[in-house]
Amino acid sequence: MNRQRLSGWGRTAPAMSEVLSPASEEAVVDDLAQADAVIARGLGRSYGDAAQLSGGVVLDNRSLGGIGAIASDGVVTVGAGVSFDELLNVAIPLGWFVPVTPGTRQVTLGGAVAADVHGKNHHRDGSIGDHVLEMRLVTPSGVHTVTPTSEPDLFWATIGGMGLTGVVTTVTLRLIKIDTDKVLVDTTRFACLDDVMAAMVAGDDDYRYSVAWVDCMTRGASMGRAILTRGEHATRRDLEATSLDAPAPAKLRVPFNAPSGLLNPLSIRVFNEAWFRSAPAHREGEEQSLGSFFHPLDGVGDWNRLYGRRGFVQYQFAVSDAEAECVVRAIERLSSSGVPSFLAVLKRFGPANHGLLSFPFSGWTLALDLPVGPAALPEVLDDLDEMVIEAGGRVYLAKDSRLSPGSVRVMYPRLPEFLAVKDRVDPRHQLTSDLARRLHLVGR
Repeated sequence: MNRQRLSGWGRTAPAMSEVLSPASEEAVVDDLAQADAVIARGLGRSYGDAAQLSGGVVLDNRSLGGIGAIASDGVVTVGAGVSFDELLNVAIPLGWFVPVTPGTRQVTLGGAVAADVHGKNHHRDGSIGDHVLEMRLVTPSGVHTVTPTSEPDLFWATIGGMGLTGVVTTVTLRLIKIDTDKVLVDTTRFACLDDVMAAMVAGDDDYRYSVAWVDCMTRGASMGRAILTRGEHATRRDLEATSLDAPAPAKLRVPFNAPSGLLNPLSIRVFNEAWFRSAPAHREGEEQSLGSFFHPLDGVGDWNRLYGRRGFVQYQFAVSDAEAECVVRAIERLSSSGVPSFLAVLKRFGPANHGLLSFPFSGWTLALDLPVGPAALPEVLDDLDEMVIEAGGRVYLAKDSRLSPGSVRVMYPRLPEFLAVKDRVDPRHQLTSDLARRLHLVGR
């Protein structure tokens, strides 16, 4: 056991914890039996305090490895500590791809289950929980093999449950077949937010993948101007020459913390202007590699250091189609505040799954990266909370670092069901985290 200072990817609220690295399910059982307060952790890519535990024990799942053989129907069992990067390095050369991927490959399968991660294809394929067939789960009450039909309440409490029901040791899921390592991408530039949202409603169902970059620093008629990229996996018939190469590792790395204030309203306006103008007005069928389309930020290692020592907040919310105006009002509030957003991503969601704390549901989701520092930031975030609650929406717990207990209970109406399952499998509430403590989700 060793004591480490841990934080989320946003680096805003570090905590000192005792870290263990169990290498087997049996070791997880032993560690859980001896710890009063414990949470599992993967690669630390949740943005806030979900995978840290001040004064408690953190189980680093990276030693829970192993990738089984991929069956003819794409079914594979992997250790919970296996990253998307490691799985893709094996799967892509064999003609398989993950059914859902977040914006980085540097996430473990256990962490992906805990956050029920989604990607650019939720409107078509749902989140990762929709593709998980079975999990092995260590709880204080015992070891469980859970599926959507065997212990479904525990299965769907664990999908999106932020690690608070148990420690996942293996995940069985079904991959999708691919012919090539390329995506055919259509790109369109839009002069304002209304236009890009209308285009996404009208056309996203024609594409498997869709995402829009939104400029939150512009006002007036050009508020929310955007670049929409939509794509499909390229087939052998689409390309003159085909390959199945795994994504390349990061070629660049941020070696130190950038000076505080580097990402300020002026620098971000300049960047956004250049980025918007560099995009084509309209382009169809561009070949892009799997890595550049799905995980562009993975090309720069430790990119979170660009925000300086104070770090950044990622704020992601979801609202229904009927409350699309909330997206407009949120960007209006941000653009008028002067609080800079270096990265703003807009996507469409399809129907929710059965996850008791799963984030996505039909409608819209907007994710904002906001540097810590501007005096107006806390007030802006509080205002966004109010807008989202009034619209019947919710904030993504895997990105959160500041929600209040009252807000989370309104945003997640199935929370009492989740807590009932947790009380059954973890009656002493050993499984906890700084996020769970902050949101009063546990008794300790």
